[in-house]
Amino acid sequence: MRKIQFVLFSLVISMLAFGCSDAVDQLTGLTPENDVEMGKSVVAQIAQDPTNYPVLSEEDYPEAYAYIQKMTDAIVASDDVKYKDIFHYDEVKIIHNDEVLNAFATPGGFIYVYTGLIHYLDNADDLAGVMGHEIAHASERHSSDQMKENLGLQIIVQILLGEGNVAQLASGFFALKFSREDEAESDEHSVIYLNDTEYACNGAATFFEKLSASGQSSGPEFLSTHPSPTNRVQDINAKADELGCDKSGISETGISYDDFKDSLPTPAQ
Repeated sequence: MRKIQFVLFSLVISMLAFGCSDAVDQLTGLTPENDVEMGKSVVAQIAQDPTNYPVLSEEDYPEAYAYIQKMTDAIVASDDVKYKDIFHYDEVKIIHNDEVLNAFATPGGFIYVYTGLIHYLDNADDLAGVMGHEIAHASERHSSDQMKENLGLQIIVQILLGEGNVAQLASGFFALKFSREDEAESDEHSVIYLNDTEYACNGAATFFEKLSASGQSSGPEFLSTHPSPTNRVQDINAKADELGCDKSGISETGISYDDFKDSLPTPAQ
């Protein structure tokens, strides 16, 4: 058995050395299906920690959940969103914490949005821009890539040999810091996704403009590794101009973004 393990380990090392990343992914079993399992592990951890992650009940806030799921579904309908047949983009959760400007998507497309971010944003286009960004992190598998990089080859080989657990990867999710390249790619994909919707395709740009206007140079928690808001606005608008997409903003019917915010717990004054 040890001889087999040594051969497999040597094979992985060789393939990494020669850049055969796709084959390594196949050997280690880090497939999109495994992303879903990693995401489920993160979801389970969140459910077990309501003190730090007080998720609002869908039963108690049906209007809010219907609104944000409708928005997410519209974005995910874009032909450019990957793995929609297996990822859980249809399971958006709202975390009740008005002090946190944050949103995140786990591997496998489970999405969480904080009430602090929802109340901070001015309109549906802004939130759609952020949601597109987070969906892109899942669709482009940035979390999976960062987990492999941060946790190292040893964990990968353990999974390859059946001696580890995918939950080991999920446990490192909250320590992830995306690269600037990942963030830029997610911004670009947000524009691409929203181009297929009625939302302003540069919705994320107006969010960064608000950050700049409020004097925040680095942005909220989930943008801590990003370039400055000013640069983000320029890049997002440049992509929108390249695509020639609509930047006029959505004309909402029925429940408005203000109605959506009002349906949530009132922020503490």
